Amino acid sequence: MSNVLHIIDSFERGGTESQMAQLVRLLHDSGRHRVRVACLRGTGVLREEIERLNLGEIAEYPLKSLYGPDFMKQVGRLARELRALKIDVLHAHGLYTNVFGVAAATLARVPARIASRRETGGLRDGARRWLERQSFRLAHAVVANAGAVRRDLLEEGVPGSKVVVIHNGLDLRRVEPRPGLERDERLAALDLSAAANRRLVTIVANLRHPVKDHPTFLRAARRVRERVPEAAFVLAGEGGLTDSLRALAFDLGIGADVFFTGRCERIAELLAASDVCVLSSSAEGFSNSILEYMAAARPVVVTDVGGAREAVVEGETGYVVPKGDDSLMAERIVSLLEDAEGARQMGERGRRVVERKFSCEAQLENTERLYARLLARAGRAGSRVEDAALRPEGFKDLDVKG
Repeated sequence: MSNVLHIIDSFERGGTESQMAQLVRLLHDSGRHRVRVACLRGTGVLREEIERLNLGEIAEYPLKSLYGPDFMKQVGRLARELRALKIDVLHAHGLYTNVFGVAAATLARVPARIASRRETGGLRDGARRWLERQSFRLAHAVVANAGAVRRDLLEEGVPGSKVVVIHNGLDLRRVEPRPGLERDERLAALDLSAAANRRLVTIVANLRHPVKDHPTFLRAARRVRERVPEAAFVLAGEGGLTDSLRALAFDLGIGADVFFTGRCERIAELLAASDVCVLSSSAEGFSNSILEYMAAARPVVVTDVGGAREAVVEGETGYVVPKGDDSLMAERIVSLLEDAEGARQMGERGRRVVERKFSCEAQLENTERLYARLLARAGRAGSRVEDAALRPEGFKDLDVKG
């Protein structure tokens, strides 16, 4: 039985955090691993989900920057904990935990050190890319959640032998709505009764990061509304961009047709009531939302970023459009709203793709195979510490919250 520690920035609900929580549960439930979790900040709604697994204390390592005595003190603290727990596998999820966690695991001589990259281009400046490359040097493997992410890593010089693609997994139960409810009842439960007699076009994405590009979705919504007057548009997600996006909807003349749900705890009910589901991001790795849409048997219209084409088969399970192209996005949405039977068949085909390729079982199997391979290699060849890469002068003064 291997000892595995997963480290995450926080427990806020997002794609990375949700996938980490799911993977931790799968590994724990398998009975083949002793799993622990650590974080940089202990806040977020997913913490309760982790705590229910009774994995032991969730250690927190607050960082003010990735440079200087505070950073090195926390690295030393984590390294001591890794040695005390006899951790075999350190699995980091994201930029800051890659840099911090892999550095500590190297000092502790953890046999299998795993970093992660979950998005393609544009989300890291030059300094952050340089820092992350140093963590990739120290890692034994870098997990990419899409082939597109792997290509980015190879272009940045990460050896192909280190990069492993493990797609996101989806628990199909997450998108199974309560049986026996009529559509009106589902919408009432979501506080969307005002949209009861309308065709719903839905986007599920946080409203914290401009990369989700909700303005493109709203511009497409205006075009759709001109041709399908009964259409309404739902933005499910929370974040600081809500007010500006609400103002944009009114500026576009569709304020009365756009509904903001905030954080949606009833995602299955929302998707069951939706006619078309959209993702308008300008950059992604492998979108959880796309998998949720398809698993709920909804036809999708998504931008051509990250691993979108690894899930969506053009014209078969949905449509892929260029990022920022609100005109073509609107055309595809309208075509689905005007062909209900074709849209239904497209959604059913998407559901079958998720069942076959993106299950939790596949995610667990591929992750365990990676752990076994790295530990077998460590058993044969041992683990070498590259101390030079850990010298403090190798780190820029970066704000962790930046």
